[in-house]
Amino acid sequence: ACCLAAIPGGLDGPSGVLVGGEDYIEYLHEGMSPPSSVNGNSKITPKRLICAIPRRELHPKSKGILITTISVLRQKKGKFFALAQSELGDVYKVTLQMSKEDKTVVTHMTICLLDTLPIGNGLNISKLALLFVPAEFGDHGLYQFDAIDIEDSAVKFTSEETISSFVKSGESSEDAFYASSENAAAIVPTFRPTILRNMHKVFTLDSLAPVTSVLVGELAGNEVSPQFYTLCGRGPRSSLRILRHGLSVTELAVSELPGVPGGVFNVRDDRTTKNGKFYDRYIVVSFADATLVLSVGETVEEMGKESGFLTSDPTLACSALGNGDKDGGIVQVCPGGVRHIRRVNNQVNVSQWSVPGIKKIECASANESQILIALAGGELIYFELDPMSGNLTEACTRDIGTDVCCLDVGPVPKGKSRSLFAVVGSRDSNVRLLSLAPASLLEPKSSTTLGATKPYSAALSIVDGGDGASELTMTVGLEDGSALRANVDPITGAISTSPSRRFLGARPVSVSRVTLDGSPSTLLLSSRPWIGRNGNGRHSMAPMSYAPLDHGCSFSNEAVREGIVATSGTTLRILSVGENGGNNALLGNDDDEAFNATNVSLRYTPRQMCLLSAKVGETGKKIVLALVESDYNDYGAEEKKSMGFDGTGRLKTTSKKIESKSNDDAMDMDEDSDDDANNEEKKEEADEEDEDDINTRLTPIRGPVPSGKGRWGSCVRLVDPQNACSTLDCVELNRNEAALCCASVRFHSRGGESLLAVGTVTSMTMHPLGHKESHVVLYRVVNGDRLQFLHRTKVDDGPVLSLVHFQGRLLVGIGRTLRLYEMGKRQLLKKCELRGLPTMVKTLHAAGDRAYVGDMMQSLHFIRYDSTANRLVLVARDRSSRPITCQELLDMNTVAVGDKFGNVSILRLPGGAD
Repeated sequence: ACCLAAIPGGLDGPSGVLVGGEDYIEYLHEGMSPPSSVNGNSKITPKRLICAIPRRELHPKSKGILITTISVLRQKKGKFFALAQSELGDVYKVTLQMSKEDKTVVTHMTICLLDTLPIGNGLNISKLALLFVPAEFGDHGLYQFDAIDIEDSAVKFTSEETISSFVKSGESSEDAFYASSENAAAIVPTFRPTILRNMHKVFTLDSLAPVTSVLVGELAGNEVSPQFYTLCGRGPRSSLRILRHGLSVTELAVSELPGVPGGVFNVRDDRTTKNGKFYDRYIVVSFADATLVLSVGETVEEMGKESGFLTSDPTLACSALGNGDKDGGIVQVCPGGVRHIRRVNNQVNVSQWSVPGIKKIECASANESQILIALAGGELIYFELDPMSGNLTEACTRDIGTDVCCLDVGPVPKGKSRSLFAVVGSRDSNVRLLSLAPASLLEPKSSTTLGATKPYSAALSIVDGGDGASELTMTVGLEDGSALRANVDPITGAISTSPSRRFLGARPVSVSRVTLDGSPSTLLLSSRPWIGRNGNGRHSMAPMSYAPLDHGCSFSNEAVREGIVATSGTTLRILSVGENGGNNALLGNDDDEAFNATNVSLRYTPRQMCLLSAKVGETGKKIVLALVESDYNDYGAEEKKSMGFDGTGRLKTTSKKIESKSNDDAMDMDEDSDDDANNEEKKEEADEEDEDDINTRLTPIRGPVPSGKGRWGSCVRLVDPQNACSTLDCVELNRNEAALCCASVRFHSRGGESLLAVGTVTSMTMHPLGHKESHVVLYRVVNGDRLQFLHRTKVDDGPVLSLVHFQGRLLVGIGRTLRLYEMGKRQLLKKCELRGLPTMVKTLHAAGDRAYVGDMMQSLHFIRYDSTANRLVLVARDRSSRPITCQELLDMNTVAVGDKFGNVSILRLPGGAD
């Protein structure tokens, strides 16, 4: 027996227990009577109520299948069922039939195949028809049942058939008959695992377990912060995951621009609205001496003079005017003046206010009804939109006595006609809050001093303060790369005395307002983009996992409801923030600065990875990532293909839809010949829906189990970290060979070319530990995208579990031996070795003339290479017995090690030990 599950008793069921074992599930009850024999004349009297489980077609008859988990769900009074999962992941529904005369007596048991799921530590069933599977390895899943009464259509087997087979066999002992896997394989029906038929996945809870290797570095090529490259999972659920700190970003569009822009703005379309939301009409890109206007529709097209914009000057600010009920036109602020663009009778009408004298506008800000500009010398001029006439009027002028760096009039609160405050940053390192109330226009309300640094940008935002209340906040981007945030009193305009300040990057910070999840947020651009917003009554900030951006603002259309339009260098980009391109950015949670992951599926369990510098062309170089994968008790990819195994489970579904979908569509019998175009559209939409439905039904399927011992499936993979870790080349290892370790090595005799060394074993068994052969295989990377085999060196003394580059040579851990190799023409040449290490070399690091050797059971050993005598010398060892699983070199004398019991230790070589 491997697992037990209690059956409801009393008024809810017959009580008793289900016992999951190998090949069978048995029902036990202390007062149960022996089941009746199918053949009444038989002299054999069965005593056990037991049922064999259906098996996979390709599963060997000599190997049993263990039931690892059983869970029972009580549906209602007197009705229940159980789910059981095997070690292969197949989930079975177990149903007990009670006697009609006595509902406490179980007479029969039926087991039918439900679906194939990832192997879990349990099966948690809810009364809402949901199943949560806490996976043993990899992501956890939440599934929705589509059907549970499947006895009439599923592959099934009953206790009657099982007991009948025992009776007909003539075996005198039930225990002997049921202990044989061949007997179970001979009587049960077989099946081939497919995608999910009776349920679909509704949610995935990410899990990296187990992490077999980690590498940290900025390998993507265009990001500021480094990425974490982790090897995760086991078997068909193996993956390479790239973790980035911050929010995931989906790049929706990238377009080249004719130059380096100086700003980007969006203009709302007040003429059309859908679902009560206004979409953007124009994207305005400002350059040093020109303005580019792009019309947003089904496609993005460049506009000319018909837009009314002045395209021969840069744009400092622009906005749609009006509150949505009435089109107030568009305002464009250029260095020479303010243009009011209105469309009257389908004709563009432009009125312009020009700057008096020789002064120029240095910075400006606008919202739906207010415009504030700053001239050279510190003169502020305020304009308002007259709601009656629809014209812009100059309302107030004020000189603050110092040059203005940045300003913002803030958004118009909901239900109001104007913003009551404006923030102005000046070159005297002060930030002022000015009133925009009609009775006190441009009067200072409060100010704060920034010290030695100067403001670079500023923005006022109305955010959710919790309990349904709104708060007015001021965010100021500073020239030293930090951002200052302070609350503002919405009545008095007083700036809080304890503003928060955070360093964001090495570049001055640009601040703008965006919208995420329907709530106002802040986009902060430095050497790395950041998003700040309020959630759950507190403010949180998180970086965006994307390349540095220069300018940005919010963007919205039918395809992208809440996005960002930004510039980077000479490119214009449209982005969506959040998981899978959605806006579920998860800000405001406890883990507001968590990682986002990119998942790359692998073929086998990943063992190790290393970086290689590959030559591209004559002078170019490229960084690639090499991985070794291997699975014990598994076939190789070619063998699986020849056996007809399909790891996706879609082999039987490519030519037909899911059964439930087919039944629904079968009612569409007659079609009008005049509606062919509509039918084609409906067919395309249906195909897309079917594909989405299949994606929710995909499930990892373990390959066929070999009948003999020492079978391995393995490959060596080359991936490109600059292209989302796409696979460049994958070399499948044959001859029952498994790759267990790899290293990048640069032999001096090869001119320092980076080669890939792979340690392999052939026909390795675990119990008892043994193998047929061990090799060190060398590959070179050709043109940065292909592995070329060089040669193979056979080694003795044990399996190769660790490799490391050492002074232009290759240091190899072979069983209890440490050996140094030089490059040869046909194989590696042995230079020296150190024998007699305690158990087995598990980990290796090298620095200078030292090697740091981790033993599988006896902790760490410090080794020094004596070049004059060409020998390896043991310098020191750890006295504590630690079963080392990993290690990392901290400095020449210090190593961090981890053991298989979860302990992390820091070991230091004592002074003078050399």
